[in-house]
Amino acid sequence: MAERAIPVLEIFGPTVQGEGMVIGRKTMFVRTAGCDYRCSWCDSAFTWDGSAKDDVRLLAASDIVKELKAIGGDSFAHVTLSGGNPALLPQLGELIDRLHAEGVEVALETQGSRWQPWFERIDELTLSPKPPSSGMETDWEALDGIVGRLKEADRRFSLKVVAFDDLDLEYAARVHARYPGVAFYAQAGNGNLGETDSARLLPYLLERYEWLIDKVMKRADLNRVHVLPQLHTWVWGNKKGV
Repeated sequence: MAERAIPVLEIFGPTVQGEGMVIGRKTMFVRTAGCDYRCSWCDSAFTWDGSAKDDVRLLAASDIVKELKAIGGDSFAHVTLSGGNPALLPQLGELIDRLHAEGVEVALETQGSRWQPWFERIDELTLSPKPPSSGMETDWEALDGIVGRLKEADRRFSLKVVAFDDLDLEYAARVHARYPGVAFYAQAGNGNLGETDSARLLPYLLERYEWLIDKVMKRADLNRVHVLPQLHTWVWGNKKGV
């Protein structure tokens, strides 16, 4: 049976993962095209807004593995599937299986709006529902179903919410309370995507991280929360492909 093509925008690395439960992990990235959300502050809007449509390549899973090896050589053992929303693509199961056959672990972040059976084969899965500042509405039924299935399958997964303001933090607390026992990460949002000078961006990112730390430290309902910056932006700013 022929492999179903996967719409790919970027393959790059190795680099460090900048977000969520695998922050700091050495990884390669495969960024897919397409998303069912249109978040107002999306830092990867080129995956869905049409601006990078000419850069999309339709690749078989075997070709993606070959390209990962060509770029990363033997200097990686971990791949992050990113987007957009990779959960729109049932054909990613083939890629996950091929990477596992090579001894490579696979991580994924998705907003938790769509279920795929291959979620149960992801080594490190982050569900990142979007807060009010995104302009999106959470499908709680879909998210409940995904969390339930992952628990039944005894898979390693976590929840992460990016916070830009007090309303977002209230949303984060709601998500955390709704799924007790699931590892939870609150991350400071980057609201300055237009800044091209990483040296000027860093003080702003530090201020946002300090704001989030201060807010979380005062709340008893967030006692079991990991508080994160968006690490890669501290090093490379808003640059793509790092």
